[in-house]
Amino acid sequence: MAATSMKDIKLRIKSIESTMQITKAMQLVATSKLRRAKERMEQSRPYAQIAREAVVTASLNCADPSIPYLVQQKDRKDCYIIIAGERGLAGGYNNNLFKAQLAHAQDREYCVLPIGRKAIEKYHRLGVQVLDDSYAAVESLNVSSCYKIAKQLLQQFKEGNFGNLYLVYTSFKSMMSQEAEIMQLLPVLTDASTGKERPVSTIYDPDAAEVLEKIMPDYLAGTLYSATCNSFLSEVASRRSAMDSATKNAGEMINDLRLKFNRARQGAITQEITEIVAGAEQ
Repeated sequence: MAATSMKDIKLRIKSIESTMQITKAMQLVATSKLRRAKERMEQSRPYAQIAREAVVTASLNCADPSIPYLVQQKDRKDCYIIIAGERGLAGGYNNNLFKAQLAHAQDREYCVLPIGRKAIEKYHRLGVQVLDDSYAAVESLNVSSCYKIAKQLLQQFKEGNFGNLYLVYTSFKSMMSQEAEIMQLLPVLTDASTGKERPVSTIYDPDAAEVLEKIMPDYLAGTLYSATCNSFLSEVASRRSAMDSATKNAGEMINDLRLKFNRARQGAITQEITEIVAGAEQ
């Protein structure tokens, strides 16, 4: 029995050591990507902020209240851009994002444009209408791809295929904190309850409505690219943290198993000595 137990313990130790090597390697890969991902996120932020300010300012100065980008369409379904991860093993990164979106949607009808393989798999599995499933790679998504997505969504919005457009992504707060956030992109919100927006006296040539029409693709593309960079940084940070915890837990399990192995070996030695002594006395 003792020999069998010792063999099982050795096999478990070997298995956990193999897993520990994988988690350690993934932790190192995530760590190596962190600095570049953070620089990319910081570089993308100013353009998104300026584009947002330009759109809000043009909206506030728009003399035509019937322009589609400013009209609430509550009778139409919603559309969500979901930026998730390309793979798992990132703690609750993907799950937290999906929970936030499903809670926000409630019982309303909606469609999605998923970015990231995990988002594509999730919404296909749920049977939700997927507008485009060709954006499985988050890390390699560039400005050109975001501009293509923006034009596609604006066209469908103007055709009345959905009435509200939301962006669901993960905001990087710190290495230990990343939060799922939902931002309404269309129609453009300009009231004081949305936070930083305020009326600005600006002269437009041509008029504000035409300027708004021209800058909307840039606004959506810039916002989407910034959110993608933010999400990827959050994913990398979450994976690094999860793999660090997994590596530490694996190390603790190995130490416990080695202790059990030593106790089992000592028990086996003691039993052999007892048997030898008993045999000598006979």
